[in-house]
Amino acid sequence: MLNYPQIDPIALSIGPLDIHWYGMTYLVAFAGFWFFARLKSKQPHVNWTYEQIDDLLFYGALGVVLGGRIGYTLFYNFDYFIHDPLVLFQIQRGGMSFHGGLLGVLFAMWLFARKNHKEFFAVTDFIAVMVPFGLAAGRIGNFINAELWGRPTELPWAMIFPTDPLGLPRHPSMLYEFLLEGVLLFLILWFYSSRPRPRKAVSGLFLICYSVFRIMVEFVRQPDAQMGKGGFIAGDWLTMGMILSLPMLLFGGYLMWSAYKNVITQ
Repeated sequence: MLNYPQIDPIALSIGPLDIHWYGMTYLVAFAGFWFFARLKSKQPHVNWTYEQIDDLLFYGALGVVLGGRIGYTLFYNFDYFIHDPLVLFQIQRGGMSFHGGLLGVLFAMWLFARKNHKEFFAVTDFIAVMVPFGLAAGRIGNFINAELWGRPTELPWAMIFPTDPLGLPRHPSMLYEFLLEGVLLFLILWFYSSRPRPRKAVSGLFLICYSVFRIMVEFVRQPDAQMGKGGFIAGDWLTMGMILSLPMLLFGGYLMWSAYKNVITQ
């Protein structure tokens, strides 16, 4: 069993103001998006200006934060929201959802595409490559907060998290997601998009890979207790994360088919 490194979730205190590591991972995510987007824009087949990337980052940041919070509240705390709608604004209690953030970003990208007279999927194909870096940064934030840990296990890399009331050795599932949804997915998309691809193909590949990786991790990740029935939607295996990822998988497959159907028939 590995020892969980005791990390103070507060990175810096300035008077009454506490700056948390989790918040700083969002800044790292946005900075990484800006850096890699500019690097990607230098490839011959990529037609993006630095000014467009700066605007894109602004739209994307709003989509991530607002969509992530709204999505978490509606997907994972809907009962609390019905009884107290103000829970949506109680950000001090934490809670962000990737799937909600994705919907928020897609809406923001639609607004951006409309304003800048770009095709919607031209925008999503571009940003999809950088998204995994942000996911990786966020999962490190989850690890520092000792949250979203996995189910009990006897594997040699199991950890006991200080936030676990049972004190059981568990899968460090947030690190699994860091490696799969973050590092591996970033590498797959970066190298895949290094050559010209049909429109929608990069977006489709992102959705397919993310949903497959997420569903895999859901089998060892401890489901959210507030969902009831031990956190499971059905049986002792179906989770909300799986349900939300399945439409992504299907739509990603459709986008890949749509992207390549004309190429194949030519």
